[in-house]
Amino acid sequence: MAESILFLTGHLAKPRLEAVLKSMEAEFAWKVLDIGVKVAALMTEDIILRRLPAPVEEDKIMLPGRCRADLERLSAHYGVPVLRGPDEVKDIPVYFGRARRASDMTKYDIRIFAEIMDAPNISVEEILERAEDYSHKGADVIDLGSLPDTPFPHLEEAVRALKKHGYKVSVDTADPDELLRGGKAGADFLLSLNEETLHIADQVQSVPVLIPKDHGDMDSLFRAMDALDAKGREYLADPVLDPINFGFMDSLERYARLRRERPEAEILMGTGNLTELTDADSIGTTAMLLGIASELHIRNVLVVQVSPHTRRTYEEHDIARRMMFASRADNELPKGYTDGLLALHAKRPFPLSREEIEEAAREVRDKNYRIEISEDGIHIFNRDGHHVAQDVFELFAKLGVEEDGPHAFYLGAELAKAEIAWRLGKRYAQDEPLDWGVAADAPIDDRTRLKEAGHTLLAKKKRKA
Repeated sequence: MAESILFLTGHLAKPRLEAVLKSMEAEFAWKVLDIGVKVAALMTEDIILRRLPAPVEEDKIMLPGRCRADLERLSAHYGVPVLRGPDEVKDIPVYFGRARRASDMTKYDIRIFAEIMDAPNISVEEILERAEDYSHKGADVIDLGSLPDTPFPHLEEAVRALKKHGYKVSVDTADPDELLRGGKAGADFLLSLNEETLHIADQVQSVPVLIPKDHGDMDSLFRAMDALDAKGREYLADPVLDPINFGFMDSLERYARLRRERPEAEILMGTGNLTELTDADSIGTTAMLLGIASELHIRNVLVVQVSPHTRRTYEEHDIARRMMFASRADNELPKGYTDGLLALHAKRPFPLSREEIEEAAREVRDKNYRIEISEDGIHIFNRDGHHVAQDVFELFAKLGVEEDGPHAFYLGAELAKAEIAWRLGKRYAQDEPLDWGVAADAPIDDRTRLKEAGHTLLAKKKRKA
């Protein structure tokens, strides 16, 4: 017998929800119930408990994604699992695995070289630790960088250790002797050779990465490419990306020229001269560079992570290459695939208007505070009142929690989070972490954090209310 699901919604969303469920030809039975509010996200636990009699006939109950009701409490009351669905009605087919884009975020065609810039100064064990970390963040090749006038006595040992552990390895140095040593030790790639050091490629199996003999000298790069083409040797070509105000636009033209004149060439672009040398959040810079790489079919990028402001650049490159691949494959703009690169601002930060929040506030019958944000500010309300401010310090005296430390702590944390979201134009949901995309470490559920902070008293109070 097919599973049955009861979908709870509001006046406005009911027709759209029913249309989407009908179009799915789902393998489960379903029923849609208008719970009696205009906007589905405004339903509360109390509204549900008052207006949905127990028991229910269905096997599961599904709430809208923006409804912040306590799922455990409702599941216990109705005796069936109560689930939270996606935020948007249109995403329900994807939620149930019935509809997906022609391309998805699992595919990419850009290889990430992750450079360990201080490799000569750290041990082989530390190099292996870095390699494991970088590979988890998306790196495909571990690049051993060199430092000027710094010996690298354990270069061969490092290459062999990385190869033993299954990593692809590149050696990046201006020292021809180190290039030769790395190649003989088994490096997969050598960065960077020019027309005067091509003889190194004749002595090793490593794939050379070619650069101009003198900066910007594209003719010398083409001559080096021609020489290896004549020998049937594989290579990557890198015209070298320059920092902003130091030849950036000219360097972009070099990449475009290389693609025009050598449409089949494998190209590498080093992105660090922009991400590391520009005091701007690297997440947007990375998206633009990977967009350029996608259009020019540049399938290799050399990435460095040194400056503290680029602390998640590997993850940024990884998600950007997947989004750009999907966009190009679908012949669509790079929109609607992922919010992973939207760290500061949300596309729809204020899903509820002031009037809709006021309607929700009138429905509340208990003393537990609800927090929402709209374009006009931060709203906090319970059965005793509804307050709005743009500075949350204006709210404390109105809440009556001076003698309740745990409750005051909880509200302070939530209101601070709400004000951050309001000022930045981010989506806010009470008891949920703010979504910083790929720019932040994986969030901990806010309920878990409150309990870890010893905030169990509030949880008990909520149960009793």
